[in-house]
Amino acid sequence: MRGPQSEKMAKKQQRSKSKPVRKTDAKNKPVNKQKPQAPEPLLSLSEPEEVEEPHENVFPIVGIGASAGGLEACTELLQNLPPNPGMGFVFVQHLDPKHASLLTELLQRHTTMAVQEATNGVKVEPNHLYVIPRNTHISLLRGELSLTPRMSSPAPHMPIDPFLRSLATDRGSMAIGIILSGSASDGALGMSAIKSAGGITFAQSSETAKYDGMPRSAVAAGCVDFVLSPKEIAQELARLGQHPYIARSRPRGEVESAPAVAEAIDRILIMLRNATGVDFTLYKPSTLKRRILRRMALRRIENLDRYITKLRSDSSELHALYEDILINVTEFFRDPEVFEALKEIVFPKIVPSHDTAGPIRIWVPGCSSGEEVYSIAMVLLEYLGDRK
Repeated sequence: MRGPQSEKMAKKQQRSKSKPVRKTDAKNKPVNKQKPQAPEPLLSLSEPEEVEEPHENVFPIVGIGASAGGLEACTELLQNLPPNPGMGFVFVQHLDPKHASLLTELLQRHTTMAVQEATNGVKVEPNHLYVIPRNTHISLLRGELSLTPRMSSPAPHMPIDPFLRSLATDRGSMAIGIILSGSASDGALGMSAIKSAGGITFAQSSETAKYDGMPRSAVAAGCVDFVLSPKEIAQELARLGQHPYIARSRPRGEVESAPAVAEAIDRILIMLRNATGVDFTLYKPSTLKRRILRRMALRRIENLDRYITKLRSDSSELHALYEDILINVTEFFRDPEVFEALKEIVFPKIVPSHDTAGPIRIWVPGCSSGEEVYSIAMVLLEYLGDRK
């Protein structure tokens, strides 16, 4: 009798058997020791990463954040996009809560894409631009926009960070963040979330921004991949739309065979180990593939052989790849089942063995930015209750 897991495996094997195999597939080639004459390998993106990835054929979504001077910058960006960029766009602008917004009408004059004010529950479509309404918070969940009323608070209204964080969670490595002209720092945290999820980030250059506070804050946070003018951002988006890292809708048959990809990745890991002393061979293969392909997209390279050549000739790119693989991916209570296990299994064994007046020391190795430590401390205090 099969369990649920074996049923899944059986179905997966059946699907793989039913797929047509190209004549150029590695399985149909004679086995020999010579290097096969095949196209330079691209990466397969079929495995999940740390952040839940969108389903096949889901398009990228671009989150654009702006404040003062943002209308002019967004207009320039839209004017330089191709007619059908193949992406969905959401524009989150700081707005006066008491005055009607004309953003939708103003932006529609400068693009052939459909421009509409966002409504609750609307599904984001490619080649559409959605504009935040006044007096609201906006987020993305399963490809749909969610609107909630803006709460009264003495704190500054910062709608860009929450939206970009939700975009990172929903789209993973197919999230794209852009920060245009504006004062203060809204957007920097959201851009960090997008980069952690494997997405790509842009900030408007200071010399072209009417107010450069927001772009500078994002750049200072170390989470921006490109610092460009709005026109250059549009041109880069058009290029990325054709890169295999973003253009996931291309047929799977265009992706080179797994053995060729695995061999290329092994060569890259050896180079990383020799340069940094760090062995990444035990990392999840899907994580390595996406981080490598992300760097390829940023360097405008579309195949692994050319990227390997780049790594051999450019030590700074090798270090950049190393940093990208080690990027912080963390949040409070990131793995809920782990914290449940702490409360149910670990803490009951630790607490009775200690005098209530004595310390309980918990070590967190490799903690990236503190969320793990505080999460464990809070769970322990909840477990101890009155005994704490």
